[in-house]
Amino acid sequence: MNKVTAIVVAAGEGQRFGAPKQFAPLKDKAVLEWSLECFQTHIQVADIVLVLMRDIEKEEYMRRFPKIVSVVTGGKHRQDSVFAGFGQVDPQETGFVLIHDGVRPLVDHALLSRVIRATKESGAAIPVVPLEDTVKVVEGGKILRTLDREKLRRVQTPQGFSYPILKAALEQAREDDHYGTDEAALVERIGREVVLVEGDPRNIKITTPEDIRIAEALLED
Repeated sequence: MNKVTAIVVAAGEGQRFGAPKQFAPLKDKAVLEWSLECFQTHIQVADIVLVLMRDIEKEEYMRRFPKIVSVVTGGKHRQDSVFAGFGQVDPQETGFVLIHDGVRPLVDHALLSRVIRATKESGAAIPVVPLEDTVKVVEGGKILRTLDREKLRRVQTPQGFSYPILKAALEQAREDDHYGTDEAALVERIGREVVLVEGDPRNIKITTPEDIRIAEALLED
């Protein structure tokens, strides 16, 4: 089973942004639509499962992006939303699952291809980019130590996993009532290796209104 299904998670309320940032305008379309368009037009992605904060405009999304096979409502936490989306993935046909933050609008085909290739080879792969700033561990306003940034990476999405590995990781986390910072952490937790692939510095996550302006500048570059 080599079928690739993408779960695009866009169920956040956008508290830091001031509104649901996945629907914020970015040039000629919403932030979320940039991500969906990339997955829709990638030849190796067969299906898309879209996770939203509520079942809004379901038919409209499925009409505009024909690869969307299901639109589901997310949960309280991001991991709950991923679990809800994963429940809509066809276990008989899907061999590999990509999980993407719907607020990373500048994802492109080259990055998708790298993640898919590494996922098929290893079973679990994530895109990363180097850390440019010095990072210090602090407590009570005092520096405890400085970390070696050569050993640190910023993690992006989409993250890719074989269906059985992701299923085992999500089910174990739910059984233990454990919440991780991303799906890779859940996979690591069950003892599976996650390989790293080259990320893309342009693949930013929209968190604040300033990020919209940065994304617009990158699109114009």
